[in-house]
Amino acid sequence: MPTEIEKIRRRFSAFRLPLAFFDGPGGTQTPDTVIEAISDYLRTSNANHGGLFATGRRSDALVELAHEAAGAFLGADAGEVAFGQNMTTLNFSLSRAAARDWQAGDEIICTTLDHDANISPWLELAHDKGLTVHLVDVDDDCRLNLEHLRSLLSERTRVVAFTWASNALGVVNPVAEIAAMAHEVGALAWVDAVHYAPHGPIDVRAVGADVLLCSPYKFYGPHLGLAFGRRELLETWRPYKVRPADNNPPGHRYETGTLAHELLAGFVAAVDYLGEVGWEFILERERALGQRFLDGLPSQWKLHGPATMDGRVATFGLTSETEAPAAAAERLGNAGYAVWHGDNYALEIMKRLQLPDGVVRVGILHPNTEAEIDGLLAELAR
Repeated sequence: MPTEIEKIRRRFSAFRLPLAFFDGPGGTQTPDTVIEAISDYLRTSNANHGGLFATGRRSDALVELAHEAAGAFLGADAGEVAFGQNMTTLNFSLSRAAARDWQAGDEIICTTLDHDANISPWLELAHDKGLTVHLVDVDDDCRLNLEHLRSLLSERTRVVAFTWASNALGVVNPVAEIAAMAHEVGALAWVDAVHYAPHGPIDVRAVGADVLLCSPYKFYGPHLGLAFGRRELLETWRPYKVRPADNNPPGHRYETGTLAHELLAGFVAAVDYLGEVGWEFILERERALGQRFLDGLPSQWKLHGPATMDGRVATFGLTSETEAPAAAAERLGNAGYAVWHGDNYALEIMKRLQLPDGVVRVGILHPNTEAEIDGLLAELAR
């Protein structure tokens, strides 16, 4: 009888390739059901939204279904979500809409742990409108320094933009606590959940997020961006959009242009896949695989971030005194192990750690096997 993980891996044609995928933080592989959903839409339902004919109606139904699936995935209402080209594009758009009425001297707080997609939109706003951007520092374990965050908060703070989990080091932030701190001074809690989304369940209500963004291609789906915004905010802001675009529900106001309907079909299939596998299984398996990696990490490699699976996901940033990240990644790739290298768009934490060449990033996900991890560890030790 095949094991549970063998059954899961059989759902991915990509896993037949002679390559062990530890590059998930840059984008996961997709199960065959996602690929089939995309191609099936193009074969049977391809039409623009709003057509009064069979394929148009099927496209309308798909758009509605995708928003319902997105709402369920995030713990939100279907009308509070918006799809876009990617998280970065959505974040530039949403941050611009939120800040139309902000004034010179208003303040924004970001963190050194963030991907630049949740820093640069705010830096650009600051440049255009005379705003001030503060960066929250980290402690020796690369965990966010909450006391430093508290010291930066003021009545001029308009938003606290922070990541749920570091895409470079795997550190998980206390989202609800940070959101509550932002709300104490009347600021928005603006959450980048791109890296966390494949690793655990999201409930925007439970954590108090005002805006939250993620990317389906990081959780077994196609290349899309997905955003949540509280209904009151989405209804109040004036988005940058064309006049005929849908205004109701409010999330649709932030979907500029025609959506990639075939990718919405793939998104629904990805959410279905995660529901079938189950978060309990994913959490337990990734913790065990991550601990196996930590226990076997060769001594010549330095781990940046927590040396435990507590308060982190199974993403690891590594450096060696004898091998540059790019050289190591190329060597590992030639040996059949896909890893990322460099700053991974996490510019501020690399500056903070004085790592101009970045890190070797190993990303472990639930379909990985113990044998793959042991093989990677053996290659790291060479």
